[in-house]
Amino acid sequence: MNLRDKPGLREKLAAEYVLGTLKGGARRRFEGHLHNDAALRRTVAEWQDRLLPLSEFAGEQRPRAEVWRGIERRLNLKAPAPAWQFWRQESVGFWRGLSLASGALAVVLAVTLTQAPPEVPAINYAATLTDERSQTAILLTGDSRRQVLEVRVVNSVAVADDKTLQLWAIPKQGNPRSLGILPDNRSAKLALSERAIGSDVQLLAISLEPKGGSPNPDGPTGPVLYKGNWVRLL
Repeated sequence: MNLRDKPGLREKLAAEYVLGTLKGGARRRFEGHLHNDAALRRTVAEWQDRLLPLSEFAGEQRPRAEVWRGIERRLNLKAPAPAWQFWRQESVGFWRGLSLASGALAVVLAVTLTQAPPEVPAINYAATLTDERSQTAILLTGDSRRQVLEVRVVNSVAVADDKTLQLWAIPKQGNPRSLGILPDNRSAKLALSERAIGSDVQLLAISLEPKGGSPNPDGPTGPVLYKGNWVRLL
């Protein structure tokens, strides 16, 4: 398959490759294209710049006890001795068990992800807002099921005490829509609705406003510092 004449497919495959959802033979074929296509490698690098900062939103998730027991059964691992008796274990058996446990790491991760507790947010929208030098400054994630939009400043942004960062959705037609302010100028949880993710939204932007937000309900009054677009993840 020739990807050079299919820009939409190139973008889709590059995004899935970075997210890790491109599996098996499809992933191997894509890596074969990467070997001979410098432009495709740049596209992958661009998606890495967009998506990898989102790992800052990932909280620690501890697998349930039955997950660990299932792994032990599959690997035929015996229950470990109490920590204070580690010196009683035979060296060969100890290191063999340690090797098996290390080899099971991928299994642990896969089971943890597929059996995550129901309260874990289902992020299906993401955006990186960049400055005029294309440096990522703001990360946005959206959970449309819970209708939560989370905003986080990732770079050191100095904001005067009498100023506020305000998030806007810029539609294809009509006035910008205020999605809310960042009260501490570092992070915020806002409502996620069609105002933010509707099909008419073509751009997201952060402006610098007076304390409390723009006095003009029809748009920003201060300079636009950062902008970017949504990426649909699911």
